[in-house]
Amino acid sequence: MGTVGDCYDNSPMESFGGTVQIELLNRKSWTTKIELSLAMADFIVNFYNQERRHSSLEYLTPNEFEELRSR
Repeated sequence: MGTVGDCYDNSPMESFGGTVQIELLNRKSWTTKIELSLAMADFIVNFYNQERRHSSLEYLTPNEFEELRSR
């Protein structure tokens, strides 16, 4: 990301971690690590990357943004 000591190095990861905590981890208790791993993979692939609205994309989902851009 940046140079050594750059205060913005952890910002994207902290933002992602906060979203995972609120949207996934706080909603259910997990009985096994495998169950949690599968739920996190599903969350990242199917929700976080595809359906979540992004402020940098004018609050559109990535799919909506790509569809508008391709017209």
